[in-house]
Amino acid sequence: MPLKSFHHIALIVSDYDKSKKFYTEILGFNILAENYRAECKSYKLDLTGPGGMRLELFSFPDSPKRPSRPESCGLRHLAFQVEDIEIEISRLSELGIIFEPIRVDEYTKKRFTFFADPDGLPLELYEE
Repeated sequence: MPLKSFHHIALIVSDYDKSKKFYTEILGFNILAENYRAECKSYKLDLTGPGGMRLELFSFPDSPKRPSRPESCGLRHLAFQVEDIEIEISRLSELGIIFEPIRVDEYTKKRFTFFADPDGLPLELYEE
């Protein structure tokens, strides 16, 4: 059976309320379901975004920090496609998001930039 698409991306967050606010109020994801799992003292938040993007946010007590710099093996970043990178940078900057300077992909010639979620996970805006 061939793979069709990603179903979801799961993230473990250190501050559930802060990350919930970031992904819903700042990035605009909608809540599908929110559950507290008492047996592991963990929240699970199912989110959906434009184009069917799905994220799961988990909170676990005392989760270790993810190494980001120097870059480590594993997930490098999440990239979100946008129509106009400058409009999105302006909108998100008004909400307190700090961006790296815009760069141009040497292969595709498309513009992109990076920012971070509340746990420092690198996130990218990539212009269509």
